[in-house]
Amino acid sequence: MSVDWSWIGDHTDDLTSLTLSHLQAAMTAVFFGLLISLPLAVVAHRVRPLRGFLLGLSNVLFTIPSIAIFVLLLPISGLTRTTTVIGLTVYTLVVLLRNTVEGLDSVPAKTKEAAKAMGTRPLRTLLTVELPLALPVIMAGVRIATVMSISLVSVATYIGDGGLGQLFTDGFQRDFPTPVIVGVVLTLLLAVAADAALVGLQYVLTPWKRRRA
Repeated sequence: MSVDWSWIGDHTDDLTSLTLSHLQAAMTAVFFGLLISLPLAVVAHRVRPLRGFLLGLSNVLFTIPSIAIFVLLLPISGLTRTTTVIGLTVYTLVVLLRNTVEGLDSVPAKTKEAAKAMGTRPLRTLLTVELPLALPVIMAGVRIATVMSISLVSVATYIGDGGLGQLFTDGFQRDFPTPVIVGVVLTLLLAVAADAALVGLQYVLTPWKRRRA
């Protein structure tokens, strides 16, 4: 299977546009997934009876095939980027919600008791003590959700919005392997680069771990 390098040179602008579109869809889904999962995780952590229900619901949503989710959303949001983002956001919830709950659970009880003894209000304790200490576990979930979203964006090609996935469709329809190979390589590079960026972000956001090391 050979690569037509001249085709790549002739389509540099298109490849750049598709790559940016692919990344935008994935990161938007992760962003909204975090906005939804963070408050739900706090509720699941604080209100134990709801913990099993919320985690179970996210697991059920994760079992729905990705194509099926996009098809079910079509009557609501149509053939738009919104459909792609909503579908991907649903898939990020199972990872982000579980990791955030586990991160909050990992905060030592003595640390929270010390904050309470100092007169720190519950909300401030959550924001300044619990979430920062839970950050490494939460970031692990963000990394998984990001890589997963980048890989799933291509599925949205079936509704006309798949970022680099459009290269797969183009290559298969024309029996021309170069777009397919380029699409796979760019998707992998995008996932690796995004994961590396998140590792760097975690390093910046957790200075106490550097001091401990």
